[in-house]
Amino acid sequence: MMALVTREITLATRAGGGTALGLAFFLIMVLITALGLGRDTELLAKAAPGTLWVGALLATLLSLDRLFQADFEDGALEALCLSPQPLEAIVAIKIFAHWLTTGLPLVILSPVMALMMQLPGATMGWMIASLGIGTLSLSAIGAIGAALTLGIRRGGLLLSLLVAPLFVPTLIFGVAIIQNAAQALDPVTPLLLLSGLTLFALVLSPIVATYALRVNMS
Repeated sequence: MMALVTREITLATRAGGGTALGLAFFLIMVLITALGLGRDTELLAKAAPGTLWVGALLATLLSLDRLFQADFEDGALEALCLSPQPLEAIVAIKIFAHWLTTGLPLVILSPVMALMMQLPGATMGWMIASLGIGTLSLSAIGAIGAALTLGIRRGGLLLSLLVAPLFVPTLIFGVAIIQNAAQALDPVTPLLLLSGLTLFALVLSPIVATYALRVNMS
């Protein structure tokens, strides 16, 4: 299992693996939005929660098609299916590795982007918690779409169309946490809802993705 985690991280962080691409997209989107909104600090602060979350969501989408497709093309996925480890556990590890190489770097970079968007310093902790929990949900939900579109030629667009509507609840709760914290309202309730959604996705995703993989590989 540890060897699989190491392999996934190595593939994701090498040239063309998707980690650098996602970070660059996140950085450019937030930077362009900040420049486009101008010097109005109040407007920037209001737009910050939505901008950060939409940037993180789109950056996650960029790397989802590599979750299973590369292994499917070179035959590694068949070998993993024949391994003594349950396929559900392997899928769960791939989801976790995807978050480590995509979601976690976005979380680490987000405070710098938040300062650029003039987000109040008091909300930084809530923003990090929001993105940390929420991006894990995005990786789990995205794994289902990646498994469903496995083997489809140019399936990246179809994958985006499939999972984007499923990302909406995560986006809503994630933005609500930051907005409530910035407006001195209760951020705990949306944080609990987001945590529950993430736990549900983490439990359901390996099962559904495994079924989809077996169907597409049969």
